[in-house]
Order: sequence, then C-alpha cells, then structure tokens
Amino acid sequence: MAKILFLMTGAAQWTLADGSKHLTGFWADEAVVPYEAFKAAGHTVTVATPGGVVSPMDPASLAPAANGGAENAEAVRSVVEGAPEFRSPIALADVTLDDFDAVYVPGGHGPMEDLAVDADAGRILTQVVESGRPVGVVCHGPAALLAAVKEDGTNAYASYRVTAFSNAEERLAGSADNAKWLLQDRLTEAGLKVEAGEPWAPHVEVDRNVVTGQNPASSGPLAAELLKRLS
Repeated sequence: MAKILFLMTGAAQWTLADGSKHLTGFWADEAVVPYEAFKAAGHTVTVATPGGVVSPMDPASLAPAANGGAENAEAVRSVVEGAPEFRSPIALADVTLDDFDAVYVPGGHGPMEDLAVDADAGRILTQVVESGRPVGVVCHGPAALLAAVKEDGTNAYASYRVTAFSNAEERLAGSADNAKWLLQDRLTEAGLKVEAGEPWAPHVEVDRNVVTGQNPASSGPLAAELLKRLS
C-alpha cells in the first residue's frame, strides 16, 4: 500500500492587501474527503506542516452551507478532530521524499500565506514532480507550487496544465478586491497553464503525474484520479 504525504498549511490567518488579517487555515472537506478515500483503499497518510504545527481548520469550512447541511459539517469536523494524522503532524523540514509514494496538498487560503513562500514545501514539491510520483493539489493548494522554484529560477511545474481556485470564484466569494494577489494570475505568471472551469463545479486537470482540482467540489474526483495512480 502507498504512503501519502499531506502537505498542509500552518497559517491561521491570511494577510490582505490593506494589512488586515482574515481567519483561514485549510478547507476541511478538501482534506477529509481525500483522507477518507485514501484510508479506505488501505493507504497510509502522514501530515506535514511548517514547523510541525497542527494545521488550523478554516472555521468557514465547517459552516453547514459549505457541507450540504449541519449533519455533514459535524461529520467533517469529527474526522479532523479524531484522525491522529491531523493531530500529530511532522515538520516539513524533516520530510524525506523517499519515504513517500505521493504528495497531496489541500487548499484553503492558508497556503497563500505560508506554503507559497516555504522553502521546504518548494523542495518537496520540486522533488516529487521530478521523480514522477503522483502529485495532487486542490483549490488554493496550488499556491504551494509557487515555491517549487528550481536552481535556474524556473518553476518546476512550468508548462504543466493545472487548475486552481479561479479569479472568478475569488470574486464571487468576495475575496478578490482585497487580496494581495490572485492565485490564477500568479500561477500563470510562473509559467503554468491554468484551465478554469465553471465556478463551484467539479473540475480536475491531469497532466503527466500532476492532478489538480479547482475547488472544494473537486476534492472527490481528484482523490479518485490519484487512487488510479496508486493502485
């Protein structure tokens, strides 16, 4: 069975253009849905964060409206609070990629605050894509790909076809006007080929060993694509 590294944010706040702080973290079901799919298939999961801190859960991601009702929201919360992997992360600096068969990065605005500029995240994500191992990234998680800069200054994912939380979705969510930068724009500037589908609809892109999902609704389809590559 495969060993899957969940590379997760340690940031509980997202710094906006006006200097204010917005509560954030990881988006709950973007971690929970793949986690449950991978565990059900018999794979093991290890969580790694900057400094080994427990990854904060975006409180907005536990709203009933974000989970199809209060019952589902409580189920998602119980998985995060009960799964030992989420409660006992290792530090990104201590990760040796040879110990893992795949890497997965959930979203939430947290990765835009820390993983996008984290040297260890960049090291891991550069190594994994160059090794040919499967890489799965969803929603705002692709912000972490911005840190994957090679020695020649180019991004390790340049020329890859990906998707991510789109400019349109950021505007619809009310976050675009006060954001320091927009993820779709920054990925494009780094040389990635960003394909955006309809806002909020499931959308997955697969290019070589890289599987990306656009938004929370894409977490399940993304997990299914990764599982195909781990069988």
